[in-house]
Amino acid sequence: MNMTIPSDQVKHDYATYLIPNYAPNLVFTRGEGVRLWDADGKSYLDFLAGIAVLALGHAHPAWVAAVRDQAATLTHVSNLHFHPLQAELARSLVAKFVPGSKAFFCNSGAEANEALIKIARKWGHDHGRFEVISCCNSFHGRTLATLTATGQDKVQKGFEPLPSGFRYAEFNNLDSFRRAITPQTVAVLVEAVQAEGGVLPATREFLQGLRALCDEHGLLLLMDEVQCGIGRTGHWFGFQAYDVVPDAFSLAKGLGGGFPVGAMLARAPLCDVLQPGTHGTTYGGNPLACAAALAVLRTIEQDGLLASVRANGARFGDGLKALAARYPWIKEARGLGLIWGLVLDRPAKPLELLLIEEGLLTVATSVSVIRFVPPLIVSEADVREALAALDRACARFDGQIQQAAAHAAGEGVKT
Repeated sequence: MNMTIPSDQVKHDYATYLIPNYAPNLVFTRGEGVRLWDADGKSYLDFLAGIAVLALGHAHPAWVAAVRDQAATLTHVSNLHFHPLQAELARSLVAKFVPGSKAFFCNSGAEANEALIKIARKWGHDHGRFEVISCCNSFHGRTLATLTATGQDKVQKGFEPLPSGFRYAEFNNLDSFRRAITPQTVAVLVEAVQAEGGVLPATREFLQGLRALCDEHGLLLLMDEVQCGIGRTGHWFGFQAYDVVPDAFSLAKGLGGGFPVGAMLARAPLCDVLQPGTHGTTYGGNPLACAAALAVLRTIEQDGLLASVRANGARFGDGLKALAARYPWIKEARGLGLIWGLVLDRPAKPLELLLIEEGLLTVATSVSVIRFVPPLIVSEADVREALAALDRACARFDGQIQQAAAHAAGEGVKT
């Protein structure tokens, strides 16, 4: 990529040549560790991490070396043939789940969730069971099947008629799921933390109760671990924080550390349902993707990042809660590990923009929530720096709120 192209030219070319389904903001040209630099040379502390993708941050030496060396050795052979890295990656992931489970590799979170839906339908097909119950306010992807599984009208609007076979229940409401079960129900699909839905963690009682409910009715428990997996919660997989074992789950985002790769893991006997010809993907699990993912897993293990995520996540969460106690327009801070949300009583986008001005990258989600998903390598010093930037932005935001209230009061007096 030519890094000398002026930012105005980049923005012009985006507007001219790209379909406008995104609304990008800054032009970035370089990243290192937990920092990014824009085209004007300004540095930002990255607490967005490409939306929870960059588990090892930017340009981590171990990741760079693995991808560079593999690119010079073998990049792709298709799944018509064996290659050792796919076997090694599957073995490593299975070892972190349950004995006897098996993996399927693809390229994205949506594809991984499609695989979950397909394996469930295949498993229940001969008994007329095909319905999947997912959660209101969930997010599972943008394909037709996964956006239908996503319990948000704004994601589905304009793409009707939607595929059949999906029902919805309330997150953290076990009775709602119980009422949604029909004779056609085959599985339940749920996130440990509703990330796009506003960083809302499941309760322990809910997830454990859902496991028992699925066992009671002979249903599959499917977990969407696209955003919560690969150490984000301080555990390899988010469901491990709740002592719950699903029948199958999806992975993506942090798995490749910046290289596109997704996965589905299923335990026995579900793992043998998909036989040759029933499902596949051309690029999934190619040597380059597997090399990137293996570098992520090895670095997390060697550097003790799971414990670091738990410690720094707790520090960050405590700092967010302290801010929430100071400002009445902050309703709460909620999260787990290194996925946190600051819940406001008003739209969060203006605060996101102030944070960018203060050099902290985050994202507003679910209208009123600021989401924080920094790289897993974030340090205690990084946490302190982020909280200081957030403190400054909140003070500015509070000033704007007070000024607007005073103006409104003045206008009321005039009228």
